[in-house]
Amino acid sequence: MYSGVLCRRVKERYRFIKSRSSRYPVRVLCRTLDVHPSGYYDWLKSPVSKREREDQQLAQKIKQFWIESGGFHGYRTIYMDFRDANQYCGRDRILRLMQKEGIRAQQGYNTPRGYYGGKTDIVADNALNREFNVEHPNQWWVTDITYIKTHEGFLFLAVVMDLFARNIVGWSMSDRMTEDLAMQAITAAYWRRKPQQQVSLHSDQGSQYSSRQFRKLLDAYNIKASMSRRGNCHDNAVAESFFSNLKKEKIRRRIYPNRAEAKQAVFHYIEMVYNPTRRHTKNERVSPNNFEREYFKRVEGV
Repeated sequence: MYSGVLCRRVKERYRFIKSRSSRYPVRVLCRTLDVHPSGYYDWLKSPVSKREREDQQLAQKIKQFWIESGGFHGYRTIYMDFRDANQYCGRDRILRLMQKEGIRAQQGYNTPRGYYGGKTDIVADNALNREFNVEHPNQWWVTDITYIKTHEGFLFLAVVMDLFARNIVGWSMSDRMTEDLAMQAITAAYWRRKPQQQVSLHSDQGSQYSSRQFRKLLDAYNIKASMSRRGNCHDNAVAESFFSNLKKEKIRRRIYPNRAEAKQAVFHYIEMVYNPTRRHTKNERVSPNNFEREYFKRVEGV
């Protein structure tokens, strides 16, 4: 009598034989996989068990959640999707079914080595000092710039993130990496949030953020500057992490035919996926918008 594990392995062989039976003789396949043809034919006649029917239904649901995520959700996040849909399925079972169906989370890039030296810039000290967890919205913003490849040339993206819920509150795109690109992102964030108190803004020491015009804009918006140490990407790790997720989950090493198509992809990711629906580990697996919404509900209830 086969054990439970052995039975599953034999059934997996039977399924493989069935999937190849139109191309190869059954007896040849059975001999190759070391199973008896009579056992295979008995398996064909036997009805599908209740457990297997449930697995088939769950596998379809898992595929649906995975496709809706853009193909980057792993089994832990899909487990949360099941909970939100008021359906129970254990994490280990989800992992097993994903492995069986060949579904896996989109893999990221290798983490770049950071440089830990360098002095603080004369424009602003490193006031953030890697204290990325803050108590309320519009307390600390971080900003950075990245590029996206297109066949027309680079498309540069500047974003402003609120550290409280990790949502993108301002962003801008251009074919040039100038101070105007950084200023437009800050302006978008300011008018979107309209903070009533002073906000602190952390950036790297790029020329876009240390220019006189940029500093004048910060003064006009009552924003206090903070800057990373020279060449130290870890001082602005949260913004770097967002760019890594953007390229892993949306861009995936592709080169867009033109900047217009790349802009549409970035807009969709920020406004339709990342802010409203993408679960964030810092937010207890809740999307940035929902996490911030729950915060304001608690504040109003006090």
